[in-house]
Amino acid sequence: MLEAGKIIIDGVEYSLAALSEAAQTQIQNLQLVDAQIVHLQQQLAIAQTARAAYASVLQIELPKAEAA
Repeated sequence: MLEAGKIIIDGVEYSLAALSEAAQTQIQNLQLVDAQIVHLQQQLAIAQTARAAYASVLQIELPKAEAA
């Protein structure tokens, strides 16, 4: 288990306290972007579900094709 205040990057464990302020800022930026990606993926799943529902209702509302 990873200790608090540590992070693993490319298989190497680092103490956050030992990293430069710039490195810590970049880690925070990555965490923020990762959270935003998760949020956007959830939003996409919602939109895809809604689209499928709308398409399903559209199929019901379309006139029935005449048999030839």
